[in-house]
Amino acid sequence: MAQSVLGNTDLFKQSFREEAREILVELEAALLELNGNPGDQELVGRVFRGLHTIKGSGAMFGFEQLAAFTHNLETAFDEVRNGRLAITAELIDLTLSALDQIRSMLEEGAAGAPSADPARCEQILVQVRQLAGQPATSPVAPRAVEKTPAGAASSGAFAGPLREWHIHFAPGPSMLLNGTNPLLLLRELRELGGLSVKASMASVPPLRELDPERCYVTWEMVLATAAGKDALRDVFIFVEDGCELTLAPAAEPAVPSIADLTAAALTEPRSASAGRRTTDRPDNATSLRVPAAKLDQFVDLVGELVTVQARLSELAGRRDDLEIAEVSEEIERLTSALRENSMNIRMLPIRATFEKFRRLVHDLARDLGKNVELAIEGAETELDKTVIEQLGDPLMHLIRNSMDHGIEPPAVRQTRAKRPTATIHLSARHSGASVLIAVADDGGGIDAAAVRARAVEKGLIAPGAELTESEIYALLFQPGFSTAKQVTDVSGRGVGMDVVRQKVDSLRGTIDVVSKPGAGTSVTLRLPLTLAIIDGLLVSVGDASFVLPLANTLECVELTRDDIARANGKHVANVRGEVVPYIRLRDHFHIHAARPDLEQIMIVETEDGRYGLVVDKVLGDCQTVIKNLGRFYRHVQVVSGATILGNGTVALILDPCRLVQDAMRLQAEGRRARAAPPGNPLRQKDQPGGRAH
Repeated sequence: MAQSVLGNTDLFKQSFREEAREILVELEAALLELNGNPGDQELVGRVFRGLHTIKGSGAMFGFEQLAAFTHNLETAFDEVRNGRLAITAELIDLTLSALDQIRSMLEEGAAGAPSADPARCEQILVQVRQLAGQPATSPVAPRAVEKTPAGAASSGAFAGPLREWHIHFAPGPSMLLNGTNPLLLLRELRELGGLSVKASMASVPPLRELDPERCYVTWEMVLATAAGKDALRDVFIFVEDGCELTLAPAAEPAVPSIADLTAAALTEPRSASAGRRTTDRPDNATSLRVPAAKLDQFVDLVGELVTVQARLSELAGRRDDLEIAEVSEEIERLTSALRENSMNIRMLPIRATFEKFRRLVHDLARDLGKNVELAIEGAETELDKTVIEQLGDPLMHLIRNSMDHGIEPPAVRQTRAKRPTATIHLSARHSGASVLIAVADDGGGIDAAAVRARAVEKGLIAPGAELTESEIYALLFQPGFSTAKQVTDVSGRGVGMDVVRQKVDSLRGTIDVVSKPGAGTSVTLRLPLTLAIIDGLLVSVGDASFVLPLANTLECVELTRDDIARANGKHVANVRGEVVPYIRLRDHFHIHAARPDLEQIMIVETEDGRYGLVVDKVLGDCQTVIKNLGRFYRHVQVVSGATILGNGTVALILDPCRLVQDAMRLQAEGRRARAAPPGNPLRQKDQPGGRAH
């Protein structure tokens, strides 16, 4: 039993860590907003409540050092709330440094996690006390607050008129097993104001039925405080899911008296901004936290089910059995619904990832001596959690590159009649089955001539090579490439942009760079919404099968021998008056098979416009489970993965955008090679990237 209790305690501590990490992200965002709006009392309140929650819950779960340290920061922001301490850049920087130490305390004991620096912690507290006009030897432990009569003044943490709240609190069966002490929660409430408490023993069973590891006591309380409902709920933030809790203002007509409060009373849903569980009733949870590993396992099983369902559909199609066909159709419908729901579960807003970069921009601006603000747009855009998890490094390197190379020093911006404060714009939006994530700045732009000269110097291209603007920008993502004249802590080693390219390639995405000299640069990452399952169209060329993503495919038109003759040898088709160029997959992939009299052109939408992909047959639509090709094929850009068909064969999943770009590049190389005289370096493959297949 003791091992069970210890195990539950560890699980509850882990739950606290997860919640606290989210609160720290919110705190950083609020502090950085406060840096630009020092008079915003709502932001001050957000910071205070976040610190208060971490302090109280940290003490409850055994993080005494963390709670004691946070208490001093909470006290400083109490002074801010009461108008006795002004928000300054120094206070913001100190608090951000303090959050770094809190994060280390939170992760102490974890493998590879850095430990908090006691000397730095004490230095931060001394500086905070100095700003607040407090003695340098102020106690660091949270002070116990004595009980005060109902209606008395609050502890000073919250300003405003007092209000009475009726609180019903009944611990759940497993609360003690999880290591929670309910009395600490009551003590935390008492810090908010005058608290009257009545304990009820009505639920205590006869001695022979009593479980010594369960709390049967419930509490009915009246709290007189200037704090709002969010502050009260924050006291119970880590235990609300396992208890009965009702918070109601005394003046509310729907609540007649404290004696009438029961567990059936409705509670107001809590804000979901921190990703916490939201409840309409104590016993009716509408959302809950699930470990990511379990979710991944669930999606993997759904993927296997999709493959088995495809095999069943294949079998039903070969047999003249109405009953099997009906069962197959029903399973297909259920599998499709299950697949759709599992994908929706994995979809998360990108806000948390974006907000993390406010701190990066703030710190880099200070280190580089530049004035920079971060503007965020489309933070509610959702995409697969697996994609979000891998976006951190690419976005970090793009932002660092913009800060160091793109944005000019204040003096230079002044001579160019620009705003003293530069802007980095981080945005996200949906585009079909993809999401576009852009990092844009209003700096000096990319010097294409300097990039080209550096590429020649490093031997990446021949001196006489003819490159388009996009090909020049693509050089920036080559390994070891950098235009920096000296190496700094921020950049100059030519590693960052290469990391961006490799990560985006692994996500089956593309990179687009647009730059205007003197006006700034925008780098757009086009990424798939999900990496697990897609809707596709199954096509064949000879004996080979391919899958085209349905989101990129617009329509299918016939291609006859007469159509080919009328085009005079050009690979173009007339689609309702529009001339659409096409690519023969047979020729592009060197498939040697007889060409049918009637072929099909799949019209696809790409970054370079509408293109056609010529195939032999269109076999129908399919739900495709994406399988990676393995490290031996990691450089194959035009293929984004493979899938197993119902008959057991393998079909390659094509990336139409990469396929079109690869075909255009090969055409351009062919034209240059034919135009160049013998011995000219243009006959060598000196273009960046190399053939992708």
